[in-house]
Amino acid sequence: MGLLSLNYRRPAYVEKQTSRRIDNGGEFDEKSDVSLKSGRAGVASGIPDALTFDRIVNGGTCPPCTIRDFMNYLIYIEHSAENLQFFLWYRDYVKRFHEAPASEIALAPEWTPAMEEDAIMKIQKDAASKMKKESPIVREMFKGTDFDKTPDMLRVESRDPFSTPPGSSAGDNISLSGSQATTYIGHTGDAFSAAGVKRPFTIQPFRAEINRVIATYIVDGSPRQLNLSAREQKAVVQALSYTTHPSAFTTLSQTIETTLRLQAHPNFIRWTICNGNPARVTFARGLGAGSIILAAVGSIILTLSSAGRGWRALFAFLWVFGIATLITAIKGMCVVLHGLHHRHIRPWELFVSGDNDSEMTLGEGKQSFDSFGSCNSYEDEPWIVRYRRRFIIRKIFDREVWIQEPALRQIQDTIFLQSMLSALLGAGILTAIFVAVPAGGLF
Repeated sequence: MGLLSLNYRRPAYVEKQTSRRIDNGGEFDEKSDVSLKSGRAGVASGIPDALTFDRIVNGGTCPPCTIRDFMNYLIYIEHSAENLQFFLWYRDYVKRFHEAPASEIALAPEWTPAMEEDAIMKIQKDAASKMKKESPIVREMFKGTDFDKTPDMLRVESRDPFSTPPGSSAGDNISLSGSQATTYIGHTGDAFSAAGVKRPFTIQPFRAEINRVIATYIVDGSPRQLNLSAREQKAVVQALSYTTHPSAFTTLSQTIETTLRLQAHPNFIRWTICNGNPARVTFARGLGAGSIILAAVGSIILTLSSAGRGWRALFAFLWVFGIATLITAIKGMCVVLHGLHHRHIRPWELFVSGDNDSEMTLGEGKQSFDSFGSCNSYEDEPWIVRYRRRFIIRKIFDREVWIQEPALRQIQDTIFLQSMLSALLGAGILTAIFVAVPAGGLF
């Protein structure tokens, strides 16, 4: 594969508050809508067509850009793996639902936008009624704060999926496995009661599975609780009390997909471009800065001496090396690893299958693709303590693995070429300046 354009820029880090989703019934602005429907983040954003969100989740990429790598990133770096887990479950559920016999599908009517709007209005009315029953003293106390929830404020409540921290946490320790396999029935019943609806018609298709989804992703304290507002939570529970049709998840699935496409995916690609661990990148930054300082000191000394001007040009090689190394390190890359097209093995990959490289299977240590697994907490995994105890020099020279994804190597080649061209330009200017200065003749 050839290089990308020389004006290429890697994906910018997407902050949580930069979501373009607005509270207008699930609509997006034009740019977001195009990205969501096409599955393309666009070359302008630094993500080539070969690394789009859809290609990753459909298995069209190679390590370290596979869906398993994406899942590991969401678990260990972004701490929001429940979004991808729900997305994968919902995509599979839609397919299975429409493949069910027509007689079963007829038992689960579609949840229409009008029904959802009515449900939301009812939730707002109930909240307003509850507010009126409160003491005037209490309302005055919380006036102007986040607790002052008037009906008008409820109508404009933000539905920004990035506005609050992700739901995965070490404290979520509820599991649906083992002796607790039947507890989801109780959690689901509590959810229906909290939403003010009755338990649903039980012969609808996939009703038991939907109950487990509610207990796993929707209710408060669930092992993979999604980042939902109280209104969104009640609205989806009311929809699921009426039907098991996939349309009951329409708004929720759009919110999750928006988060994945417009925040998690660009951040994942940006993070994957880095081929070294933090210790190696810090070392590379120090090496680049040290080389630049050494070249500057050497050039100054020769300029102040009686040595010929030509000797000062010898430091051009050090200028080039230092500037190129520093620029690539600022972008998370090590030039040595790039020269081999290698990357450091991630900490959670190092101790999966012992110390034998030939026996190591990357990213197999967590059953993260189980739709109804336990919480995504990893604080009790043994690699954390072992890696923390690892000596800093060993971290700098950790084990490496070949980068298999051609598109990622293409991005890294482009960044390296940009760094070299910048280094040659900078070194040429600095060398010309020192060579042009008359000799000091001080010694």
